[in-house]
Amino acid sequence: MENAEKTELFEQTPIPRAVMTLAIPTILSSLVMVIYNLADTYFVGILNDPVQNAAVTLAAPVLLAFNAVNNLFGVGSSSMMSRGLGAKDYDTVYTSSAIGFYCALISGILFSTFYSVFHAPLLTMLGADEGTVAATGEYLKWTVSFGAAPAILNVVMAYLVRAEGSSLHASLGTMSGCFLNILLDPIFILPWGLGMGAAGAGLATFLSNCAACLYFFVLLFIKRGRTYVCIRPSMFRFKRPIALGVLAVGVPAAIQNLLNVTGMTVLNNFTASFGADAVAAMGISQKINMVPMQVAFGLSQGIMPLISYNYASGNVPRMKKTLTFTVKINLSFMFTLSLCCFLGAGFLISLFMKNPAIVAYGTRFLRGLCLGMPFLCMDFLAVGVFQACGMGRKSLVFAILRKIILEIPALFILNSLFPLYGLAYAQFAAEFILAAAAVLVLLRMFRKLERQHGDSRAN
Repeated sequence: MENAEKTELFEQTPIPRAVMTLAIPTILSSLVMVIYNLADTYFVGILNDPVQNAAVTLAAPVLLAFNAVNNLFGVGSSSMMSRGLGAKDYDTVYTSSAIGFYCALISGILFSTFYSVFHAPLLTMLGADEGTVAATGEYLKWTVSFGAAPAILNVVMAYLVRAEGSSLHASLGTMSGCFLNILLDPIFILPWGLGMGAAGAGLATFLSNCAACLYFFVLLFIKRGRTYVCIRPSMFRFKRPIALGVLAVGVPAAIQNLLNVTGMTVLNNFTASFGADAVAAMGISQKINMVPMQVAFGLSQGIMPLISYNYASGNVPRMKKTLTFTVKINLSFMFTLSLCCFLGAGFLISLFMKNPAIVAYGTRFLRGLCLGMPFLCMDFLAVGVFQACGMGRKSLVFAILRKIILEIPALFILNSLFPLYGLAYAQFAAEFILAAAAVLVLLRMFRKLERQHGDSRAN
């Protein structure tokens, strides 16, 4: 099956329009996801109880660990799908999507089982103490014990739908769950509703992820015969080249997210030693900082199908123009947004909690975090290009550099030099160095691709 409309988008549509067609829905869905994460923090913050807010913050590394599975099968399968489309190899496209879907489903079930059995030591590892362990456990009961499978599956299905160029539908599916979560949060969290606190935020998240999954199942049913996304059990089969292609991109992407979990856990444990107010402030600062972070991430993920397709079809000039255009708009936006966050840090923190100590902590945290945003966008773009081209090894090297070599050591060093407040500047220190590395590696990669394809045309 060949869809002429999708082929035109990847091969002929002018670069600015093609990028915007793919990236804008992805960015919007990323921002909506940030808003629904902020909604959890906002409505829990209305309770003015640092313990409840700390519970949501301490649980964050577990939910971030879902992204390891999302990237393993979502990024890995979608990259393989888009490269298969570029090479006109439709059997690879169908098999890749089936592998992504069923492996995500199985992983979600295993995730729930593992947490339910080992929840006590895991809560201790996350930094929960006698004051926060009950609220954190209740939040994770809904989001992990019951909710791991739908949380993982709806994100992976969005990746699969986006891989064929249907970025709008992928984003609508994600956003439908987010909007439902925002509507349910006050009902489940606040005293005038069910008054469940952090546990109510977890229940709202679980129900919203189920709704997002339902959207994608209905979409695939309606588009049957007109979509490259295949979830037929008969297509879930082991074909060595396809499976290895998925894993070559997915495993490094998963490791990258596991390293993110490790970094966040280290940060939370450092912060927890300064009390619940500091943990709550760091959590609020991180979630506000997610707004520019998700814009950068959404843009890098949005252009992946376009990069993958043209890489597989050998159209290096179109790849290069896509990346150059994306860098220009991304850097301009990120510098502006970072400046706004730095200048308005105190006001932004106060929107979530009026506690003077938390506002004071959060203001200084947010100013440190937002400095790294313009540099982080270059890291995201470089990793997105490596994933799109099946260069999993390069993306893994960047992940190790970012967390193991740079950011986690920076947490230890800066916390010892500037207790507590130095923690917020570790990301900036790491991303500044990585941005320079990203530019150098991308320039070298494109020079190599241009030589290869120039030689092939000459022959």
